[in-house]
Amino acid sequence: MTNVGGFDALNPVVQHHVANTLGWPGLRPLQSEAIAPVLRGDDCLMLAPTAGGKTEAAMFPLLTRMAEEEWTGTSILYVCPLRALLNNLEPRVASYAGWVGRTASVRHGDTTAGARKRQILDRPDILLTTPESLESMLVSTLANPRQIFADVRAVVVDEVHAFAGDDRGWHLLAVLERIAHLSGNPLQRIGLSATVGNAPELLAWLQGSNRVRGIRSTVVAPDSGPAAIPDLQLDFVGSDANAAKVVAALHRGEKRLVFADSRRTVEKVSLGLRDLGTETFVSHSSLSVDSRRQAETAFSEARDCVIVSTSTLELGIDVGDLDRVIQIGAPQTVASLLQRLGRTGRRPGTSRNMLFLSTDDAQFLRACGLLLLWSEGYVEPVVPPPSPLHVAAQQLLGLTLQERRVGTATWPEWFAGLELATPEDWQEISAWLVQTAHLDSDQDMLFMGPESERKYGGIHYRDLMAVFTADPQVVILHGREEVGSVDPMLLQRKVEGPRLLTLGGRAWQVNYIDWKRHRAYVEPSATAADSKWASMPQPEAYALSDATRRILLGQEPSGVPLSKRSVAKLAELREEYVSRVAGVSTVLVREATGRLRWWTWAGARANSVLVAALLKVAPELVDETRAYNNWQIALRGDTTAVSLGAALQQVLALATEGAADFLPQIDERALKTLKFSELLSPAMAKDTLARRNGDLGVALDIAARPVSSAFV
Repeated sequence: MTNVGGFDALNPVVQHHVANTLGWPGLRPLQSEAIAPVLRGDDCLMLAPTAGGKTEAAMFPLLTRMAEEEWTGTSILYVCPLRALLNNLEPRVASYAGWVGRTASVRHGDTTAGARKRQILDRPDILLTTPESLESMLVSTLANPRQIFADVRAVVVDEVHAFAGDDRGWHLLAVLERIAHLSGNPLQRIGLSATVGNAPELLAWLQGSNRVRGIRSTVVAPDSGPAAIPDLQLDFVGSDANAAKVVAALHRGEKRLVFADSRRTVEKVSLGLRDLGTETFVSHSSLSVDSRRQAETAFSEARDCVIVSTSTLELGIDVGDLDRVIQIGAPQTVASLLQRLGRTGRRPGTSRNMLFLSTDDAQFLRACGLLLLWSEGYVEPVVPPPSPLHVAAQQLLGLTLQERRVGTATWPEWFAGLELATPEDWQEISAWLVQTAHLDSDQDMLFMGPESERKYGGIHYRDLMAVFTADPQVVILHGREEVGSVDPMLLQRKVEGPRLLTLGGRAWQVNYIDWKRHRAYVEPSATAADSKWASMPQPEAYALSDATRRILLGQEPSGVPLSKRSVAKLAELREEYVSRVAGVSTVLVREATGRLRWWTWAGARANSVLVAALLKVAPELVDETRAYNNWQIALRGDTTAVSLGAALQQVLALATEGAADFLPQIDERALKTLKFSELLSPAMAKDTLARRNGDLGVALDIAARPVSSAFV
């Protein structure tokens, strides 16, 4: 084998198997460049496209350290955001571990009790798991977490951008701090990701307290040279039914992965494809584990077929060699576009490709904006949610449950160096938890209180282990086989005739609902009906809303062919929106209906701040509905460009003086979306949610722009 880069620094046994078992002629640039910093003990962020060899880049030098430094017990944690990704990785990681006489196994919510007991008695050298399972192990009454985690030396965080973008990232960092505290060693942290827009900042976040300790960090992102230009295309098809017809007709004989960004769309398109005689599989989070696994396995082994999925198949799960990726609608970010695009072009002689099929005007404009950003080389920065005080409160309860009692003066040591909360916030949180009986206090010690036992004590405090909220679901059963689950509201609506639904791309008739056990029993039906799931609207980032504005002003994504239907639709929308967009100013528009809208194109987070700011300085301008979306804000009918401009000057003056931060208003309904909000005082909970729902920087930039007026 040709020695490339740091290959000679790997353990000889690892070298042998890379050359002879895998038959590789050399390492990829990422794998070669990762060896030195990992062997040195650096915290690392490794960046490469999907299927870029990131797992091997982390594991080969870590196995070298494990063998040569004689690590014992469970010394490496491999953390993933999805169970399916863990299941997919286990055989590969276990085979690599076997090269040096070590073991690897998976532990997550589907792992059987027997397998968990075996892992305690015979600890695997590498544990592949989720943050929630790690915390469950920390608070377990069946095993001593100090023994389980005593030997942990390193953690690999796969798809680290997926963690960092929401509260699961903060949860993971806090859990890792607790494990490091138990082991007595700072954990070497290695993040794996596709391209991100702010790699140094993401790595600094991943380091947690290691950054405070001064542990060296390295971004490993070798230049892979000019990449082949992918084939991206945009078409407007007008409906989900038409999308199914296009997918069925195109690329017959090939394997196609279709993404849609709602479970409802996945179901409608899947049913349409099957009605057209296309072999179709389905994957989304409301299908049973067995249903998803069977579909993904069958799809990976088939050829002329389609699998329709939400983002569950975006993160690296191996479903075999793909020929085509098709996107119905558009994802929210360029990063998602790149992940999905990267599912193709893995075989020699094939290229990356992605066809966008838009089914309505809003989707079409978002796809245009997203493709414009992609053509400009833009990738979003991964920004952890600000003010994670509810996660801090959850972690204090988790630590107390883990230790059974913690000292009021010593428990902050467990989270020192982690920016979950300020010392003042920590003290306010602990005082509130004692005041509300979530914690009990006695002789400078804290214990779990009766309110925590009442709210979270069931099934070993399982609901305390996850920081994301799972909507209540009714399990759908065909005989004894679990098909999936649906929103209870779907089964409560009044219907004429039989109650019908679509799940797993098949039509079902509901025969009986057991509300007490949250189960419904179904049989196949020849007639279909829509299935809907409750979901919150997702705010767009400013970059995407502004790109949409620029599209309407005449810019177009370079290198992306538009179909004739897309060209016609874009011309139609540019004519429709011509009065709502301007080069340098925002636009105050009186619609034909008499409604007044301020078109900011700022994204919903910035618009929420602008509404809050106007309510503070000029409430008479804001429409009584206080309505806004990603593109515009409703104002009262007598507002003028002059009065709005004057109000915005007041906003800028107050912001410059630091006299107001213009936090968005939070109602009780919105507060319910923040899990563990009850662990914070009402004021702190509303402040926490407001800070993460707003974008002050963009709002002030928009406020500084001139305001023009127009009529439609």
